[in-house]
Amino acid sequence: MKRILKYVMEYKFRFIIPTISMIIIVALAMYTPHVMKLIIDKVVIGREYDLLTNLLIGLLAITVGRSIFGFIQEYLFDIVGAQIAQDIRRDLFTHIQNLSFGFFDKTNTGEIMSRTTGDIGNIWMVTGFVAVFFTQQILYFTLGAIMIFSTEWRLATITLAFMPIIAYLAIKLDKEVGKVYEEISDQDAALNTTAQENIAGVRLVKAFGREKHEVSKFLKENKQKYKLNVKRVKTWVKYQPIIELITNVVIIIVVCFGGVMVIRNELTLGSLVAFYGYVMLMIWPMRMLGFLINNLAQCNASAKKIFKIMDIKSSITSPQNPLFPKEEVGNIVFDRVSLKYDNSVVLNDVSFEVKAGKTIAIMGTTGSGKSSIANLIARYYDCTEGEILVDGINIKQRELANLRSQISVVMQDTFLFSDTISANIKFGHNEIGDEEMINVSKLAKVHGFVETMSDKYDTVIGERGVGLSGGQKQRIAIARALLKEANVLILDDATSSLDTETEFDIQKGLVKLKTLTKVIIAHRISAVKDADEIILLENGEIIERGNHKSLLKKQGRYHNIFKEQYGDIEVIKNEVILCQ
Repeated sequence: MKRILKYVMEYKFRFIIPTISMIIIVALAMYTPHVMKLIIDKVVIGREYDLLTNLLIGLLAITVGRSIFGFIQEYLFDIVGAQIAQDIRRDLFTHIQNLSFGFFDKTNTGEIMSRTTGDIGNIWMVTGFVAVFFTQQILYFTLGAIMIFSTEWRLATITLAFMPIIAYLAIKLDKEVGKVYEEISDQDAALNTTAQENIAGVRLVKAFGREKHEVSKFLKENKQKYKLNVKRVKTWVKYQPIIELITNVVIIIVVCFGGVMVIRNELTLGSLVAFYGYVMLMIWPMRMLGFLINNLAQCNASAKKIFKIMDIKSSITSPQNPLFPKEEVGNIVFDRVSLKYDNSVVLNDVSFEVKAGKTIAIMGTTGSGKSSIANLIARYYDCTEGEILVDGINIKQRELANLRSQISVVMQDTFLFSDTISANIKFGHNEIGDEEMINVSKLAKVHGFVETMSDKYDTVIGERGVGLSGGQKQRIAIARALLKEANVLILDDATSSLDTETEFDIQKGLVKLKTLTKVIIAHRISAVKDADEIILLENGEIIERGNHKSLLKKQGRYHNIFKEQYGDIEVIKNEVILCQ
């Protein structure tokens, strides 16, 4: 809660007007019982009827004043609360954007969504309403206590004797319900993850007829959420009815003992009514204590979850004094690079060099470490041994933004936003004109199918490219990467969904980009055969390297892959592939 207070203090001056309004409301509320006392003692009993009109006008003025200042208080506090929540959400989202890939490898999307939505909402509830309401109730209680002592100290002493009991029960409630809310917050994340994964993969679920299984999985998490809510309710009802009982006992005592005092002429009837009014102003905070503590505990649990993420440090950061290359041309060197992930060896002693404007292709079975090389070049992860140089400088010594601006990547898992085709291709580069976009679209073989659409480049595609074929999505992703105009292009299995003719046309276009350094990761010979060097990986180690022709002559693993994909070895002798 202390860290939330830092955000609150940024708007301290904007609390002045609503705070003054709150004080006025409390002051007016405190004056109401006194007016009622005058009406009973002076008008009803004393028969001073000439005072009635002024006293009634006073009551009306109090009521209107409380309404006006109540509106000002609620509106301004809610606005500030919304701004505080907005600031926390902004900082949280910005921090998440700066975290390394390792964080996202271990954190579910549903959990992140819970933190940025529901948990932020809980903080808004407290900063915009609950904390203010809590402060207001403290004022009511404190001023009410002063007023009842000034009215009748003996009756006041009896009344306040019960307050420590209520405070003790409230503290107990706070401790127990706080633990439950932490469990509920975790379960919300699990429930959101289950729902998010199911919705994202709904086509796969339907394709395999697994609707019942998914419903069962969701119901299991939903039932656990229900059990935690029941646990919260049980904790609540264990204490709240007792608090209600004690507050009602206080009212009965006031009426009984106060009535006896009135009969004995130790207290006027008007004073007893005023005393009762002040006690009710004190009782209301006691009755609301459970609600307030409930919300504060919920906010505290949410804050812990949010700031736990904000305390995570990115494992990939720019150095304090980064180095910048004299010339950015896209020269890449891997020098005895090894990578371990969760104690598993992913790459072991990998070395190669790609001169600026040249092409290197990486092949290998699934899990051989191909994509890890792409991730290391852009420094999404750091190697555990060796060094990687881009344009002669170790990438750990370079500024991340500068390094990544030089590298364009087409990921293995093509991701498109729910936006227009134009916005997806121009992603992050809206200042680029349509002419340049169309040029790269033609090279990536996007222009042809886009022109057949009714809205052409303004066609809005569904989430993750729903409505497009796998090949169309890959072509848009390639166009997006080319439009970035980086010095290094990494294609991670980026043409796997393309037909051979389209793949061949794109490759011909890429060959013309003489200044572009290309790293091609693929399974198909057709995608790598024109590379200046081809590397074969197995279990994270290089087992073969060379160009297409030299690797075929070795008749090793590459030769076997060629036979598997193209059949009769006579194809080699006829040089059908070599002549392309």
